[in-house]
Amino acid sequence: QVQLMESGGGLVQVGGSLRLSCAASGSIFRINDMAWYRQAPGKQRELVAEISSGGDTKYSTSMKGRFTISRDNAKSAVDLQMNSLKPEDAAVYYCNAQILSRQNVIVPRDYWGQGTVVTVSP
Repeated sequence: QVQLMESGGGLVQVGGSLRLSCAASGSIFRINDMAWYRQAPGKQRELVAEISSGGDTKYSTSMKGRFTISRDNAKSAVDLQMNSLKPEDAAVYYCNAQILSRQNVIVPRDYWGQGTVVTVSP
């Protein structure tokens, strides 16, 4: 069984910074892409940033330049450094990973964390 566990959410003032972390654990054969998504109340879940196993990154336009995604393959972990936070960044942030488990080394499966809440106060 594979699990993703996020940490690092919380309350921050406008213009402040937060760092989210996510670690995968369990019966992992290989992790492909890892990503962060977010979902604000009443809105659809949207991609924030993603990173390949080789370190190639992609960002949503509104986060580019303010957010930085990074990963530590040895720790099966991915982080999201968020700077210059705005009220519209408030959301539940979810970690996502495409993982080949030891029980299924053929087809990668999407795994999700439970979400961590980011609140941005004026």
